[in-house]
Amino acid sequence: MAADLPLSLSDTIVALSTPPGAGAIALVRLSGPQAIAITDEVFAGKRLAEQPGHTLHYGTLRDGTQILDEVVVSLYRGPNSYTREDVVEISTHGSDYIVRQVLALLLRHGARLAEAGEFTKRAFLHGALDLAQAEAVADLIAADSALSHQVALRQMRGGFSRELRELRGQLVHFAALLELELDFGEEDVEFADRTGLVVLLQEVQALVRRLLRSFELGNVIKNGVTTVIAGRPNAGKSTLLNALLNEDRAIVSEVAGTTRDLIEDEVSIEGIRFRFVDTAGLRDTTDVVEALGVERTRQRVQQAALVVYLFDLSTTSPAELQAEIEALNLPAGVGVLAVGNKLDLATEAQAGPFQTRPETLLLAAGRASALKSCAPPCWLASASMASTRPEPAPSSPTCATPAAWSRPTATSTPCWWA
Repeated sequence: MAADLPLSLSDTIVALSTPPGAGAIALVRLSGPQAIAITDEVFAGKRLAEQPGHTLHYGTLRDGTQILDEVVVSLYRGPNSYTREDVVEISTHGSDYIVRQVLALLLRHGARLAEAGEFTKRAFLHGALDLAQAEAVADLIAADSALSHQVALRQMRGGFSRELRELRGQLVHFAALLELELDFGEEDVEFADRTGLVVLLQEVQALVRRLLRSFELGNVIKNGVTTVIAGRPNAGKSTLLNALLNEDRAIVSEVAGTTRDLIEDEVSIEGIRFRFVDTAGLRDTTDVVEALGVERTRQRVQQAALVVYLFDLSTTSPAELQAEIEALNLPAGVGVLAVGNKLDLATEAQAGPFQTRPETLLLAAGRASALKSCAPPCWLASASMASTRPEPAPSSPTCATPAAWSRPTATSTPCWWA
């Protein structure tokens, strides 16, 4: 009953549920014990208190004798509503003026302006959602890719909660068997097979590891992957960025040190949001402006989730590449994909030593037509999640134009491509 509920739940709350600003329709939502009664006081149409739930009603909203708008009212009776309270949703024309007048009218008649997220908070407090589902509501609203939408929707529908309940059930069962063994350990009775206990514990550990991996992957899907393209000057970093974005975002020149500042842009690859960052070439320089760009590059590399380190195949040896990557002093856990560029200009002797190097991709970024006919972004997407996937790399490349792209053969360690 309302008298038994905390003050915040005994109130009837109201808020605009559609984005602010002019539009065709705006939706104002009320929830609480007086939602229907308050709406009845300002709605000229059918008496809502006498209507069943899950029904729509046309009428007008009136402030005394003044008509504010023609509206459609959606009626939901608790507990069969989002918050498990009585809920009324008023669809008005999407004018800022109309919305302000409607909210002011409902506030004068006893409603309270809802706090941020309060409708979902009430759904949680009334048991309609658990914490994982409540969190997923915000993720679903903020989803900006197919994959983030799919993950948030699955979590909101209880997929993650079911896995947690399964884990809890297994742990309770395991604890019960242990307690039986401890209570009756001195008697000649065996309540649990020791081998069965070990198997049960292994199953629990496997489930926990899978949940931890799913968190890492979910974090990537939700927040995106900050991917820094680094390397020495004239390695082809800006060319690669332009090819990945499919536009001339960065200036490309044969003059070393053209890129002085960070150039960032986002692209969705295989449902994952990547934020690519083109950087100044890494070298010692006396040019003050270029030196500032190099320092920014080193700082940005430390903040990356994935570093794509570009190098010129025709001028770099495997030992030099390894030394350059080590000089980055990357934090633990940051993925590195070494990309050998200018494959079309390198000799077989120059490219050959890199063919068997793990986490290395060979390409010709300047050949845009060949680049677009391949699928290198898929390999980049895999790089961000290599630590979460135990599957081995395939034994044959997926690219149909080996003249433009190459990659080493699969090794026993997880590779950085799909």
